[in-house]
Amino acid sequence: MLELAIKGIIIGLCISVPLGPIGMLCVQRTLNRGRKHGIVTGLGATTSDLIYTFITLFFLRFVIGFIETHQIIFQFVGAIVVAIFGIFIIKSRPTSQTNPNVASKGNLFSDFITAFGLTFSNPLILFVLIALFARFEFIADKSPFVTYFIGISSILLGAFMWWLLLTYIVSHFKNKLGLRGLRLINIVTGSIIIVIGCVGLIVSFL
Repeated sequence: MLELAIKGIIIGLCISVPLGPIGMLCVQRTLNRGRKHGIVTGLGATTSDLIYTFITLFFLRFVIGFIETHQIIFQFVGAIVVAIFGIFIIKSRPTSQTNPNVASKGNLFSDFITAFGLTFSNPLILFVLIALFARFEFIADKSPFVTYFIGISSILLGAFMWWLLLTYIVSHFKNKLGLRGLRLINIVTGSIIIVIGCVGLIVSFL
């Protein structure tokens, strides 16, 4: 069980650590609004990943063929969603550094939902999970319920550990940035996310 938990933590880290659109969004929100908003953003993405983990473990046969058949559509739609979100970030205005959470107390739920939606728009994560599960020989068929529970919980723990670490590091730099610096962060973050979306569009066409 300990080996299973370690494998799950590693898988959770592998699907969270790459600094893609969600990682950039987590950094941006931590700097602009405070650490808890960054953590909630990461948890929204992790929730989406957990749903795809369930699908990979229990319903893979029913969805893998559908995703392969419509892979181009998924890539196209997902890329558009990412690009639009990047534009939204560029246009957003940072809040005051003196008390970054005052103006955004009611936005934790929206932070969670937008991060969840952005991650869920890319079901190709299933193929990443399949590769990781095969690489680590993670949970054999017809395993007992406790095995699934420990495995899935350890993936959640690994992802949560990463978001805690990332937001902790980023929050230590936010006090060194004024509103102008935060605005620049928004522009850079949004631009990177737009580029990622545009690359996705090109790949879907190719």
